[in-house]
Amino acid sequence: MDISPLQKVRYEYQPKLPSILRESITSIQPVAGNATSPATDQKEIKTLFPNTCGLPTVSFSKGENTRIKNKRNVGVILSGGQAPGGHNVISGLFDALKAANPENELIGFKGGPSGILEDSFLLITEEYLAAFRNTGGFDIIGSGRTKLETEDQFEVCAKVCKSHDVSALIIIGGDDSNTNAAVLAEYFKKKNHGIQVIGCPKTIDGDLKNESIEISFGFDTATKTYSELIGNIERDANSAKKYWHFIKLMGRSASHIALECALETQPNVCLISEEVEAKKQSLSSIVNYIADVVASRAEDGNNFGVVLIPEGLVEFIPEIKYLIEEINNLLAKEEAAFSASSDKIAFVEGMLSKASLESFTILPEEIKKQLLMDRDPHGNVQVSRIETDKLLASMVDTRLKQKKSEGSYKGKFSSMTHFFGYEGRCAFPTNFDADYCYSLGYNAFMLVSADLTGYLSSVTNLASPADQWKAGGIPITMMMNLEQRHGEMKPVIKKALVELEGAPFKFFAQNRDKWARETCFTYPGAVQYFGPSQVCDRTTVTLTLEQADK
Repeated sequence: MDISPLQKVRYEYQPKLPSILRESITSIQPVAGNATSPATDQKEIKTLFPNTCGLPTVSFSKGENTRIKNKRNVGVILSGGQAPGGHNVISGLFDALKAANPENELIGFKGGPSGILEDSFLLITEEYLAAFRNTGGFDIIGSGRTKLETEDQFEVCAKVCKSHDVSALIIIGGDDSNTNAAVLAEYFKKKNHGIQVIGCPKTIDGDLKNESIEISFGFDTATKTYSELIGNIERDANSAKKYWHFIKLMGRSASHIALECALETQPNVCLISEEVEAKKQSLSSIVNYIADVVASRAEDGNNFGVVLIPEGLVEFIPEIKYLIEEINNLLAKEEAAFSASSDKIAFVEGMLSKASLESFTILPEEIKKQLLMDRDPHGNVQVSRIETDKLLASMVDTRLKQKKSEGSYKGKFSSMTHFFGYEGRCAFPTNFDADYCYSLGYNAFMLVSADLTGYLSSVTNLASPADQWKAGGIPITMMMNLEQRHGEMKPVIKKALVELEGAPFKFFAQNRDKWARETCFTYPGAVQYFGPSQVCDRTTVTLTLEQADK
C-alpha cells in the first residue's frame, strides 16, 4: 500500500505517557480513593446500579503488582462517530496488554457494538496494528451506532466474549456509548458473568467532561483542524475584502467546538447556543445582532467578516425550539396524513399554533423543508441537516436591505456559507491527542488488571506536560443522571454544555466586542508535529484557561 511521507513518519512516533505509567508494568499498583455518588438523582441511580454505583475513584502509584502477569484476553470496540486518536487508544491498550504478558490477546470486534452481537472480529497483532499507530480514523476495526440496551443483547455479548475467553471489554465511545458500558457492566456483575467493562471518553463535541474527564479525545485535533480552515478563510476574507463568511461547526448540541475555534481565530461573530438559551434570544434578535456588526464594520470600510455558528443553535433559540418540538409531536401523531399530503409545508402550517406559525412563516423555504425531513430514530428533527449558516446569511441579507432602505446602512453585503464537520473527525491526531489517547488505552488496561468494572479511563492534569499527567479511573455512574428518552426516564451520562461562568466563555465575552468591530483575526495554521513543544504539544485554549488557576 502506498503511504505518504507524513504517514510513514507518524507510524514511528512514540507517544508520551504519564510518569507513573512509564514504570515497569509490574511496579504499578492501584490505589482506591474516595467513594463516589452521582451528582443528581442519587437514589434512583443507586437503585438501577446496585453493584457499580458508589465505587471509589482509582489512581496508580509505585508498588509491586504480580497479578498483572495473569493471562487475559481483552475485547475492544469503537462506538459512535469517529474522533482523531481512536487508533492510539487501541495502540496503548495493546502495548500495555503485551507488556503484562506476551500471551495476552486483543480481540477487535468489527463495526462497533454490532460486531459483538454478530461475532465479527479480528485478532489484533503487532503487524496489523503497525499500519494504524498515530493515525486518524476508526478503520482499524470500524465503528457503529448499534446500542447495547436489552438483556437479550447482553446475553449474546456474554456468550460471544466467553467463546473467545474474553474477560474484559473496552468500549471506546461518547456519552451514549459509555452509558451503555455502565449498563452492560452492571448486568455482567449482576449475572456473575466474570466480564469486566471499561470505557474510554471519546467525542469531538467536547460535551463528555467533568473534573475527572478534563477533555474527550479528538476535541483537540478537530478544533485545531477547523481553526486552520477558519484562519485560512479569515486570511482570504481580509485579502479579498468583499465577503462575509458564515461557518457552521459540528458539535451536536453543545457549543464547545465553536467557542474553542473562536478563541483560536478571533472571528467577528461567534454565537454560543448556551448563551442564546440563557438570555432567551429570539431568531430576530440574533439576526439583528449580526446585521449590526456588519453595519458597524461597513462604517469603517470593512465589508467583510467571519461568523461562527454552532451546529445545534436552532435547538436553543426559544421560539424555534418550541416550533421544532411542536412539529415533532405533530408529525408523530399525523404521520400517515403528512406522508400522503402533496403540499407538506401547507399541511403543517394549517396545524401549527399561532406562535409557532409566526416562527415558521419567517423562515426561508429551504429551511422549512429541512425542518420537515425524515426524523431521527428518536422521532426528532435531524438538527445537523438544518443549514443554519444559510438561514442566518439569508435573514441578515434581508435585514440589511431594510436598514439600507431606512438609511442606516450604506455598505455592501455578499455572503458565503460553509459547514465544517467531517473534515475534522478523522484527521491525523495532534501530538496532544496521540499522547492522550495512547495514555487512555494504556491506562484502561491498568484498570482491567486491577479487576475493576464499570469504570471510565481517566487521565488528568492535561494542561501540564505529559509526564505530569495523572492516571486513574472513575466509576461511570458518578457522571449519570436521569433524562426522559422515548417517554421514559432513563439513566444517561449528563452532557456538559458550555459554562457561561467558566473562564473560556468569560475570556471570549470580554473580547468579542473588539473582535466584532476591528479585524483581529488570528491564523493558527496547520497542525504541527515537529518543533518546539509550545507549538507542537499544546492543548486547547479552552483547557488552558480552565486550568489556569489550578
